[in-house]
Amino acid sequence: MFRCVLLLGFLASAAGSSASADPPKITAVLTSSDVAVGETVQLQIQVDNAGTSAKPPSEIDVPGLQIHYTGESTSMTMRNFSITSSIIYSYTILPEKSGTYKIPAQKIRVGKDSLQTPELTLRVAESPNATATGRSNRAPTGNAQTSEEKIAFAELLVPKKTAYVGEMIPVVVRVGFNSRTRVAEMAPPQIEGQGFTVQKLGEGERNLENIGGRSYDVRSFKTAISAARVGNFQIGPVEDKANVLLPRRSSGTRRKPFDPFSGEDPFSDPFFALPFGGLMEQREITIKSEPVSLEVKPLPPGAPPTFSGAIGSFSMTVEANPKRVQVGDPITIKATIAGRGNFDRMNAPELSDERGWHKYPASSSFKQDDDVGISGSKSFELVVSPNEKLASIPPLTFTYFDPVKEQYVTLKSELTPITVEGTVPATPAITGNSPGASAPPTAGAQQKPQDILHQINERGKIVRSFAPVYTRSVFWLPQLFPLSLALALLVWKVRRQRASNRAAVRAAQLQQERDTLLRRLRHDALAPGEYFADASRVVQLKTALKQTNVEPATVDAETAARVFALDAERSERMRRLFATSDEFRYSGVANGQDALSGDGQRETLELIESLP
Repeated sequence: MFRCVLLLGFLASAAGSSASADPPKITAVLTSSDVAVGETVQLQIQVDNAGTSAKPPSEIDVPGLQIHYTGESTSMTMRNFSITSSIIYSYTILPEKSGTYKIPAQKIRVGKDSLQTPELTLRVAESPNATATGRSNRAPTGNAQTSEEKIAFAELLVPKKTAYVGEMIPVVVRVGFNSRTRVAEMAPPQIEGQGFTVQKLGEGERNLENIGGRSYDVRSFKTAISAARVGNFQIGPVEDKANVLLPRRSSGTRRKPFDPFSGEDPFSDPFFALPFGGLMEQREITIKSEPVSLEVKPLPPGAPPTFSGAIGSFSMTVEANPKRVQVGDPITIKATIAGRGNFDRMNAPELSDERGWHKYPASSSFKQDDDVGISGSKSFELVVSPNEKLASIPPLTFTYFDPVKEQYVTLKSELTPITVEGTVPATPAITGNSPGASAPPTAGAQQKPQDILHQINERGKIVRSFAPVYTRSVFWLPQLFPLSLALALLVWKVRRQRASNRAAVRAAQLQQERDTLLRRLRHDALAPGEYFADASRVVQLKTALKQTNVEPATVDAETAARVFALDAERSERMRRLFATSDEFRYSGVANGQDALSGDGQRETLELIESLP
């Protein structure tokens, strides 16, 4: 036992001498170098081998940034009998406006040494409509209970005051509790309001902040909202309920002269009171924030036909493999669209020219880069096969609306060179005889000899050559004209048959899709968003079948009313059908799981089935 004590003492002294021999070091890092207005980022300054003599800067002044000291933590590590102690000083940064900021070097005095941090760069994303809503220098607000304005607060940070319908807007929900309280139970915060959809809240981030001269444990939840229709809305308020443990105060306490604690017993802090349950009391509190106004504008008119509802800022890359195929072999085209926006409303890019190609349904996968799924990349795999010899794959096009530029943007890939080998499948033979065409006489055919030959009285023409007539040029020259005419007629009939086959295949595909959707509308219990999307698609298909030179995707309420010659009452019902479909389409989510009411279903089906 004595030897063990001596060994431990020797190791401790060696470790202490080794630690004291290492000079102090300093580092500074940002948890993220790129943020948006309204989002917080952490600055951490770490001092190694400082002991307890280091003194961090209490204030860091950078115009446009609110920087607040939130606390420190200490850690010790031992490696090869060498002990290293570290102190980490944490700061919370809240940007007030967009731009690129330089956080200057900070000097920290450690004993006789003067250490300096490196200069750091923070880039804040552009957001012209963003407003800083931080509460660093003002007291938090709570509900109307006696002292709950000092216990907890909630606030809703929305970086924009105006937005477009369907646009994804990042939102931060902040719920703070006075650090002298202990949260026993807390429900997830809820954002109240109508006319918009809310993404699932991400995991809360906790930070210790000094607000209005008091220390608060602040929990930040990130999410995103999307307006479903045009108008003025109230986002929020955010409401939350929590059970907290509060220090029990005596009602008759009076402040004593020269009281260093200003009448507050330091041992009534929950850290000391918790072991003695009589000094704590549990209370259920309701926390409520102020609402935020949001103006929602409609998308501008003139959207290209390839626009399917994607709103944001995106880029596209395309690659295709294999590059050498036979006629009819599949080619896989992988298109990746990256950026920030409503990826759930994004459809696959389309071929700019589909002639000579057969398409298959596209598959997709999404990889998000943030907590709420509005930043990331979506990959599509399109399988196509050439029906004839082609030299390249036509460009892929993808259209989205940019809310910053306030215009539609169409991305277009480059031509992809390919080699297609093989022959085009032969066209089935056409049975029957063509009008005016006759089968050529069989070579060597002989006429039936006559029974009685007439008497030859004159001398016949002297034949100078025994070569057959069909080997002479004078025989073939007169045949060129009927032969050319027959070939031209054959080519015309083949092209006509191909055109009719293509039109028949297109009509059959449209009819099959129409019948499938009608069965879903009649028998399936669909959510309202799916129901109106299928109903408007059936109208588009019926219009394209009636007027063959119209593409289904370009059909709107006015086109359908004109093609079917609807009266004023049914034209208005058609307009409401397409407007409701667009409202659910731009919302970005399923908009509820309840089925449509019976009256609404019957009214919609009656309108659709009345179309011939």
